Amino acid sequence: MAARLLQGSDAVAQAAIAAGCRFFSGYPMLPFTDLLESMARRMAAAGGVCMNAETEIEAVNMTLGAAAAGARSATGSCGQGIALMQEAIAEAALNEVPFVVFNMARGQQDYFQATRGGGWGDYRTICLAPKDVVEAVEHTQLLFHLADQYRSPVMMYGDYLISHTYMSVEVDPIDFGPLPPKDWALDGSRGGTGRSRQIWTWAMGKANDPGPGPDLHWQRIAEKFDGVARLEQRWESKWCDDAETVIVSFGTAAPFVEQVVGELRDDGVRVGTFRPISLWPFPEKPLAEACASASRVLVFEVNAGQMIDDVRLAVAGRAPVTPLGRVSIDFSGMRQGEILTVPWIRDRVRQVIREVTV
Repeated sequence: MAARLLQGSDAVAQAAIAAGCRFFSGYPMLPFTDLLESMARRMAAAGGVCMNAETEIEAVNMTLGAAAAGARSATGSCGQGIALMQEAIAEAALNEVPFVVFNMARGQQDYFQATRGGGWGDYRTICLAPKDVVEAVEHTQLLFHLADQYRSPVMMYGDYLISHTYMSVEVDPIDFGPLPPKDWALDGSRGGTGRSRQIWTWAMGKANDPGPGPDLHWQRIAEKFDGVARLEQRWESKWCDDAETVIVSFGTAAPFVEQVVGELRDDGVRVGTFRPISLWPFPEKPLAEACASASRVLVFEVNAGQMIDDVRLAVAGRAPVTPLGRVSIDFSGMRQGEILTVPWIRDRVRQVIREVTV
């Protein structure tokens, strides 16, 4: 398919459908609303169903039910709505039901939520944070693949810029390789009277199907996520080999940081940039290696300091880790505020470098 100029929400919707998504449910809440409306316009023509739910709790449970039946399914909201979905996300992770959650966040305030969650039990959710619409199109299709590969809910961390920016993109189906069969799906191929297929109660067991029991089931789930943590780290680094200063950023803030770093290097400042693409699993070892020659590590995020905890764990005291950003929200409450500009970031980087050097 030729490249077309698309708004981010339309591009993500088309990418989801290209990936085989055939059920989508959500409750309108900006800036997620545009994605929901785009899915509502397109899903029927693709042979799927889009439901405008009455609450986020209903939306996620509709999605969970469709996924349990074997359909590629997705839901989403902004962070406030996803807070209401956390119980169902945790239950799906612990009972191995795969679907995609799109967080079209109001800024970068949801890092803790996206990487730590708010449900119960030993579960995690793969979370990818695209830097722009082009990457969001790829991540959308990859997330459906990863959800099926690991039988787990997964998340995209988008925002207002992903949802509303227009970019020239190609939305073609991407083949990420074979997947295990969905022989667990509740597809109606088995009847009742003791022969019905179970998902939700299988771990605990029933009289006609005792299952492995909770202890062995939870152990297996924990081991699965340990494997995901090793195998699914994604990152991007530039100019770190000789960098005295490494700046870490994520999502749509990262291109602004990259522009600043390029300008500073042109001025002779030895600075590099590192971007975790997977917020979980966080690329700890690659970040530590990128910071090997650095005397300082700076963290730019538009919040009071969330990702900086993971950066400090990765750097492990080998260099001071200093925050660059802060809480900054525009008048609408939807977008990142005044600090998301190249001049502001450049001045702040120069200021912090002087302070940390002194």
